[in-house]
Amino acid sequence: MGRSIGTVRQALAALPRLLVLATLGLCACAPQKRVVVYTAAEADQLPKYAAAFKAAHPDIELVWVRDSTGVLTAKLLAEKKAPRADAVFATAATSILQLDEQGVLAPYTPLRVDRLDKRFRDPQHPAHWDGEALFASAICVNTIEAAKRGLPIPQTWEDLTKPIYKGAISMPDPASSGTGLLTVNGWLQTWGEAKGWDYMDRLDKNILSYDHSGSKPCKDAARGEVPIGISFDFRASRTESEGAPIVVVVPPSAVGWDLEASAVVAGAPHPKAAQVFVDWAMSDAAMKLYADSFSIVGVNSFNKPAPYLPTDLASRLAPVDLAWTARNRVRILAEWTRRYEAKAARKE
Repeated sequence: MGRSIGTVRQALAALPRLLVLATLGLCACAPQKRVVVYTAAEADQLPKYAAAFKAAHPDIELVWVRDSTGVLTAKLLAEKKAPRADAVFATAATSILQLDEQGVLAPYTPLRVDRLDKRFRDPQHPAHWDGEALFASAICVNTIEAAKRGLPIPQTWEDLTKPIYKGAISMPDPASSGTGLLTVNGWLQTWGEAKGWDYMDRLDKNILSYDHSGSKPCKDAARGEVPIGISFDFRASRTESEGAPIVVVVPPSAVGWDLEASAVVAGAPHPKAAQVFVDWAMSDAAMKLYADSFSIVGVNSFNKPAPYLPTDLASRLAPVDLAWTARNRVRILAEWTRRYEAKAARKE
């Protein structure tokens, strides 16, 4: 009994020291801070982004949730009352604007955004979003398959409506893909809605399928599954650089574009970590990474030509008003679905 009491007394005497040790140990053993980021970035871009963020912020666990722009937009709207995401990253600004209109985004101005090109900045103060890179429509043509079918390499959007291309073209479904929407938006805002829908009616006669992913048409063209895939500039440039038998075509005008943008989600479970992530997304270190993929990024000094893309890409871009797209997105998609849904691919 005495030994038991002594043991208890020794334990009690040691308790303050143990509490100090436990407290010290807590810093090393406690779960890391966490940030859940919804993103439409390409899967092969995410590892280098994650590594760079981890190097800058080793105390924060980064969790990606990746999907196409349309799916993420619907998911964020559905979760508005009980958010699961902390931040949105590399998602089309036209969708970001729609999310902001619905109250999904929190006001937060990232560090040093004053150095961003004006079109990449939210005019609101404080900002609700900011852009990191510009992506634009591009056409991937499989030269082997084109030669087999006797197809000339198209040079303009109008070329794609010629009867010789019947069943030879795939493009992203704008109802699910930000790339699809920006492509359609480029036509509508350059030519006007009447001529834009007329063009799409004629193009639809040659479409094999509308895919849910912006990169899939170019990947399919590279594999020879379709001769021509309408995609976006980064994927097209990367695919040809990897040695695929494709040639990248960027039409001389009416090239649709959008921004990849980031924002903090209103009611985020981890708001401080979300702000840290968005600060990193606008940092010079991140801009350097974006410039490895995109020829036009938020900070002009990091812009550089991308392989197989025209050096005058900026002059070929459609006169796009992103706010107009966001306001009319639901209407445009409803009309597109009414006209062309029959060829939309089933989502796997």
